[in-house]
Amino acid sequence: MAEFYITTAIDYVNGSPHIGHAYEKVLTDVIARHRRLLGDSVYFLTGTDEHGQKVQQTARRKGVSPQQFADEVSAEFRAMLPRLGISNDDFIRTTEDRHKVVVRELLQRLFDKGDIYKGEYRGFYSTRSEQFLQEKDRLPDGSWPEIHGEVTEIIEPNYFFRLRSYQGWLVDFLSKNEDFVFPRYRQKQVLEFLKDPLNDLCISRPRERLEWGIPLPFDEGYVTYVWFDALVNYYSAVADKPGIWPAAWHVIGKDILLPPHAVYWPIMLHAAGIALPKGVLAHGWWLTKGEKMSKSAGNAFNPLDLVDEFGADALRYFLIREMNVGQDGDFSRELFLVRYNSDLANDLGNLANRVLNMTNRFAAASVPAPGADSEAEAELKSLWETTRADYLQLFEQFQFHTGLERLFAFVRSINGYIEKRAPWKLGKSAEPADHALLATTLATLAEALRLASVALRPVMPGATAKIDAVLGYVPSGTWSDELAWGQRLSGSKVATALVLFPRPLAAAKAP
Repeated sequence: MAEFYITTAIDYVNGSPHIGHAYEKVLTDVIARHRRLLGDSVYFLTGTDEHGQKVQQTARRKGVSPQQFADEVSAEFRAMLPRLGISNDDFIRTTEDRHKVVVRELLQRLFDKGDIYKGEYRGFYSTRSEQFLQEKDRLPDGSWPEIHGEVTEIIEPNYFFRLRSYQGWLVDFLSKNEDFVFPRYRQKQVLEFLKDPLNDLCISRPRERLEWGIPLPFDEGYVTYVWFDALVNYYSAVADKPGIWPAAWHVIGKDILLPPHAVYWPIMLHAAGIALPKGVLAHGWWLTKGEKMSKSAGNAFNPLDLVDEFGADALRYFLIREMNVGQDGDFSRELFLVRYNSDLANDLGNLANRVLNMTNRFAAASVPAPGADSEAEAELKSLWETTRADYLQLFEQFQFHTGLERLFAFVRSINGYIEKRAPWKLGKSAEPADHALLATTLATLAEALRLASVALRPVMPGATAKIDAVLGYVPSGTWSDELAWGQRLSGSKVATALVLFPRPLAAAKAP
């Protein structure tokens, strides 16, 4: 059984969760569930990033300690996970001792090697992005990009990591490992970034200016730079768990690819003699009216509002179906309702109820054994074989939106098969041949629905568990077994009905 370790970015505790946080967790969860169904031993990590100047400042404004503030916000992120159906194995906080110990050990290792030295920092600092900036980071008009917020000029003694000395190694590594960053075109952006000389990385803050951080093991008068602290979480969470590291994928937003995850992190690991992860998956942003959703922009959307109204599976489906991984996606309630009503209520939900209804009416609620296939059954089975192959390949390539598009084309074909066979007519016939065809039709419908449900399991675990239950199906084995067309349901007792996706009153307002 292969080990598959996957992580999300750890969320900074300077505000409540929004749709971007939800998407990243759901995307990573879909990958984790997919790998489990392939038979891998998966370890899935998420958590919160809790040190830094922004946390200290916000806590002071609220009149609480930084730890209390971090505790409160971290609890919000932790509480979001089960409500979204996230199957994480661990949740790490950078204020935990298990993390601090590893960070300090790593710092000491690099200091002992001579990769960390003391010098004077002269430049600019962004509190919002917790990042030192240079003149080259300014916009052409001389201003700073909005993402950095207020930028101040500072001069102070600090400790530096010899980032520049590893630049040649990183360029060579990326040139030899073309798939380290997904999508691949973002790796090209990293190589473009590396055409300019790197500056050594300032990895400390004087405690007289910032107390809220992990003290340097070799100089207690300084705390660790939040990025040098936060990135280590991926390793510190499993440092005492043999066989899990290195990670298969770090799933992050594209805004923190450069320089933290594509430059700092691989160089830090290499310098410390730690194996690198397989890769970094950089997803896009959710936009509304062409603008990024964010707390600072004031247009962030609380994902739990939709969960309360429509359930976690509906939101999970929308996020994965609507977003091409790596690209940006557009979010609005209207778009959500269109997808909810067409794909979920009309296609999948309606299909499940039709299958249950007809099995109850014409087969005493027991799935019959199928007879010989005719052309219609052969066509549906052939379509499934093509759909299954495409679906598995697309999921392996992180093309989940296209995979779901193909799968729901199959779901619509099942509904088309119902119209072609017209079981309500076969049920009224007195001909034995029609009775035999009816049994084959009902068996075919139940099996096709089961297969669609199994395929959807990583995306909609709650809804597919309900479909399994009403079909009398107990999942077993991995996808290689469960996605094969068979007769597993013959003789199974089915429920009378299932309301998977009730139509909302607001549906009438959707375009």
